[in-house]
Amino acid sequence: MSTTNTAEGPSAATAGERLISSMQELLWERGYAGTTPAAVQQRAGAGQSSMYHHFRGKADLALAAERRLSEELRHEVEQRFTGITTTHDRIEAYLAPDEHVTRGCRLGRLIQEEEVASNDELRAPIAETYAWIQDRITEILADGVARGELRADLDVQSLAVSLLAIRQGAYTLARLARSAEPFRQASKGVTQLIALAMPDA
Repeated sequence: MSTTNTAEGPSAATAGERLISSMQELLWERGYAGTTPAAVQQRAGAGQSSMYHHFRGKADLALAAERRLSEELRHEVEQRFTGITTTHDRIEAYLAPDEHVTRGCRLGRLIQEEEVASNDELRAPIAETYAWIQDRITEILADGVARGELRADLDVQSLAVSLLAIRQGAYTLARLARSAEPFRQASKGVTQLIALAMPDA
């Protein structure tokens, strides 16, 4: 767990928040290996003593940033499903590109780094978040089966994994193409998959 210090005083709290926010930004821009404590301190406007007052070191600060990123990603995913009723429309909303697709997934990019993938503590928030997303998609598909929108014999867990993998893969292709077009094509392909899963297919 992060060892963020809970010392009283607005300046202490503000410095800790700035460090976390700066680490979030730099992890997305440069990745874990490319982000140095000095770079975080410079962006946060905090000195070395301030950073080590709040965190044990780079990994501890990165863990706090990952947890914040995880919370934000879960909120964003849930927002995509809000106010939408049909299974098809929910899945289409999940696969819709966001405004930063060419920068890649903020968490997905991190797990591609060996320093993160080989560190159980740094890997945990990412694994937990994607397990949550997978479970959330599974729930939506299961609801579609219960309402008769999808076939009763549909393997909702396997399809949920496929949809999660498609979105993550679309991020990679979008970065390669520097365009959101892979997301649009992926959405069309998933529309065909969902059509095959409908009772009258």
